[in-house]
Amino acid sequence: MSVTLKALLKSPWVFHLATGSCNNCDIEILDCLTPRFDIERFGMKLAGSIRHADVLLVTGSCNRKSMVRVKNIYEEQVPKPCVVVAIGECSMSRGMFVHSYNCPLPLDKYIPVDVYIPGCPPKPEAIIAGVVKLITKLKGTL
Repeated sequence: MSVTLKALLKSPWVFHLATGSCNNCDIEILDCLTPRFDIERFGMKLAGSIRHADVLLVTGSCNRKSMVRVKNIYEEQVPKPCVVVAIGECSMSRGMFVHSYNCPLPLDKYIPVDVYIPGCPPKPEAIIAGVVKLITKLKGTL
């Protein structure tokens, strides 16, 4: 078992990437970091740079401008192996922007998504359940 995959199980570092959201998902993610929900008990920590992250957390609808940057970040900047988590209806299915000319496709049509966390916005409990699902999925691949 590689050292990198063991680190993903014990202390996954997360880079939060907002691709044009309404900011509600972002508020719920930050709420997970407060002492009330304390997502750091699972070892998760927000990373300041994508180059130090193990998990790419994407929120918001993927518009034409942001998708070029998301693909660039995923293909060239993020260290591999990387896990991609789509949070909220906008990143999963474009939500209320489904008929918008500027949001042609959902996130998983551009980059592979490993875990989906639905909701508009998802509650901190749902985000924590998604984290547990992510860790369980990673244990299954080892």
